[in-house]
Amino acid sequence: MSKPHLVVVEDEPDILEVLSYNLKHAGYAVSTALDGAIGLDLIKKTLPDLVLLDLMLPGMDGLDICRVIRGASHTQHIPIIMLTAKGEESDVVLGLGIGADDYIAKPFSPKELVARVEAVLRRVESGNSPHKNTYCSFDGLTIDSVKHQVFVGYSGVADSEVKFTATEFRLLFFLASHPGQVFSREQLLNSGFGNDAVVIDRNIDVHIRAIRKKLGVQAGFIQTIRGVGYRFK
Repeated sequence: MSKPHLVVVEDEPDILEVLSYNLKHAGYAVSTALDGAIGLDLIKKTLPDLVLLDLMLPGMDGLDICRVIRGASHTQHIPIIMLTAKGEESDVVLGLGIGADDYIAKPFSPKELVARVEAVLRRVESGNSPHKNTYCSFDGLTIDSVKHQVFVGYSGVADSEVKFTATEFRLLFFLASHPGQVFSREQLLNSGFGNDAVVIDRNIDVHIRAIRKKLGVQAGFIQTIRGVGYRFK
């Protein structure tokens, strides 16, 4: 299993180094940025599992970055923890009000930092998140089941929207929601179309071919398991 990937945006090098060291020691993959605009670009390119975001940043402050993340369909599912040196309640309320999942006031202990990160990731994984089961994000591919949108790009970037039919979208999202699991054509029919759909077994193959063609450079996500069916890699 791959390590959860975190992006940390903090303009104080010493604090950034401490954050990165402790998160890596806790088992996370960490990318960092010292500037707000650079940090936002990094978030868009890598689509991390969680973002640690300082409130006061050069170039673009943490609140503006949070608004951008929550306003874009392929990033709005990413959990955000705000880092702030300010103790004023208004700053905390504002950050949470625009979409931050939690906040940590400086100074904080490494133990508290890791515990808060783990808690937010657990909430997302357990389904206690408004974005759970509505998004699937992978390296170069993001699927939004609420807005019926699919964004495809090269490795690390999913930025070009590709249109899918309703049937293609249901199949793609179902497979992507269960990565690594193999499904027979009958299972895909039952899960992807519902009981009222009139679709013959072999039509699944036709839809899968159409999905792969539209995915282009990311077509390899859908694998054929000979004699069984399909899975999302």
